[in-house]
Parts: sequence; C-alpha cells; structure tokens
Amino acid sequence: MWPIAFKTLIADRGKLATALVGVVFSIVLVNIQGGLFVGLIRKASLLVDQGLADVWVGHKQMHNVDFPKEIPRQWVHRIRGVPGVAAAEPYIIGFSTMSLPSGGFEGVVVVGSDRASLLGGAWNLVQGEPDSILQPRGIVVDECEGHKLEHPQLGDIREIGGFKARVVGLTHGIAGFSVTPYVFTTFDRAVRYLRIQRDTCSYILVKLAPGASRDRVMERIRQRIPDADTFPRETYGMMSINFWMTRTGLGISFGAATLLGLGVGLVMVAQTLYASVLDRLSEFGALKAMGAAEYQIFSILFAQAVSLAVVGAMCGLAIVSVVQRLVHTPRAPVAVPLWLSLGSCVMVMLICLMSSLLPYLRIRKVDPLMVLQA
Repeated sequence: MWPIAFKTLIADRGKLATALVGVVFSIVLVNIQGGLFVGLIRKASLLVDQGLADVWVGHKQMHNVDFPKEIPRQWVHRIRGVPGVAAAEPYIIGFSTMSLPSGGFEGVVVVGSDRASLLGGAWNLVQGEPDSILQPRGIVVDECEGHKLEHPQLGDIREIGGFKARVVGLTHGIAGFSVTPYVFTTFDRAVRYLRIQRDTCSYILVKLAPGASRDRVMERIRQRIPDADTFPRETYGMMSINFWMTRTGLGISFGAATLLGLGVGLVMVAQTLYASVLDRLSEFGALKAMGAAEYQIFSILFAQAVSLAVVGAMCGLAIVSVVQRLVHTPRAPVAVPLWLSLGSCVMVMLICLMSSLLPYLRIRKVDPLMVLQA
C-alpha cells in the first residue's frame, strides 16, 4: 500500500506543497518560539548557574536571585565552621545607578564578590583579566549592554551611587532577565556603590569539600542558622526561573503562540488529506470492491501522514538551524535543546496521524457498489 500512498500523495503537487508548508510551519514555530522561551528564561538564573557555588544561603523565603533581602554578614563565620564546607564567602547583589558621559544615568545591578576568591564573579571576559577587578575602583561590565551604558571602554571612569568606578574588564553575553545591566566588582566596593551597611550581604556562597554530602551540609547549616534558607545551586536556579514564570504571563504567551502554530499545521494537513480523498473516492471504492480490508485502506492514509511528517520535520529543522544562527544574540538567545526538537517532531507526527482520521472516516462511508454503478 505504500507505493499507492506515495503516488496518490504526489499526484497533486499543489496540495502536497500546502500540506508540507503546514508541517514545516509548525516545526519552525514550535522550535523558534520554544528556543526563544528557553533562552530567555535561562537568563533568570544566570548568576546562580554560573556562580560556581554548590549551595546558596540567604534570607528566609528567598525566591529570586536578583531580588535578595539582606542577611547578617557574620553568618559566614558560623557557616565556615560547618563540617564539609570548604569555603563560604559573602555575596552582594543590589540596584544602583551609573552616570553616563551624556549626562544621563542608567540603572545597574551591582554584583559584589569576595576579593580573595572572586566566587560568583564575572565570566566570559573578552577584555581584561579576572583579577583586573582588584584594581582600584575596578568594575567589569558586559559589551552586549554597551548601548545602554553608552559603550564603555577599558579605562573609562563612571560614577555608581555617587562614587567613582573605572572599567577594567568587558564580558560577552552576561545579560540578565531584566533590562538592567550587571556590573561586577568586589564586595567592599559594591557596599559603597549600593550605600548599604558593611555588616550585611545578600547571600553566602558555599563550596563543599571533596566527598562532602551536600544534603548533610545543608542540614547542618539550617541547624546553626534557623533564620536562613539553604538551597542547592540547581534548586535555587529553578526557583529564580519559576519566580518569573508564575508572576508574569511569559509561559502563557509563548505557550499560546506555540499551540496556535500546531493548530494551523493540523488544519492544513487535515484539509490536504481530506481534499485528496474527496478527489479519489471512486478509487478508494474500487479498492474496497477488490476486497481491500479496512486496515489496508487506513494504511494508505497512515503512510501519507507519516511521509508528510517526516519530510516536513526534516525541512523544518533545517530552517530552524539557519534561523537560529541568524537571530541568536545574547540579548535574545535562541536555545533549541535536543528534547525540544525531538518533542516537536513527535507532536507533529501525532498531529499528522490525527489529521488522517478525518478522511478515513469519510472513506468508511464509501459504498463499493458505487464503482459498479459508474
């Protein structure tokens, strides 16, 4: 039945092209929309994922890395005494403003790391060295945020919170979920820029000793500091993502657009297969008159649906690869993981198979006697 299915499908190339466009459209829309969503939402946990800390300790009911509540800095000494802790360093995140050469200002997120370990500091440096931040008044900014900060260069002097700062390094691709650029510096300098008490911090970043049980260390920290919340890096990263997922319409908007694309693909494929069946009702009646079983009739439609899904998925993924290379930027990343590509192909395959049910129901009503009457 497969040769019959192929010949029937390609007999009308116009309708075949229409069906393929529907499948390709669904694959491209699902992957690009999903890739934009994945790339964007990953930015919500950027500092956590790249911070290299095994455990994050913060205020009770901490829920988003960019919106911390201050905790006592002295907790760091109690945490360092916990068995299994190799290092524990204060970490600070807060909002301030940076002066611009034009006379204006721009809001920034100041990130301060311990000057000895630089745990949670900048990465992906394209200019400068990691220890450049130790220079007097040193800050590191991202070149992708240059349009907001009026394109700072190495050695430029700015003011943050009324205090002078000097650009000593540039990174590439460190753009957070919010529209506010990150500025990396040392902890003590960040305290000055943010104008907060020196005996407070936002988090305490913990590195575990080799072989130490993370769950046991976290439990001991909770026992020593009942007023703190303690989470593994992966858990707190997901919490930061869920914060934006649940408090904005991001997931709903991307999901609705994706479902719309799948619906359009379903309609186009179903319409093409149904129109093809209507044009060949007499031929299907002849097959029935010749003794073709119901499963053989359905296998023709099944083969057509599978062929459309496979060819359309291959073409769609090829287009997705090209589009991803063209539009991917740190500000609007398009991350298409393998599970998304495979999942979209499976969904489109199911859509095509569902689309084959409608013409099959029409064929079941065809009376073989119509061939003899003709």
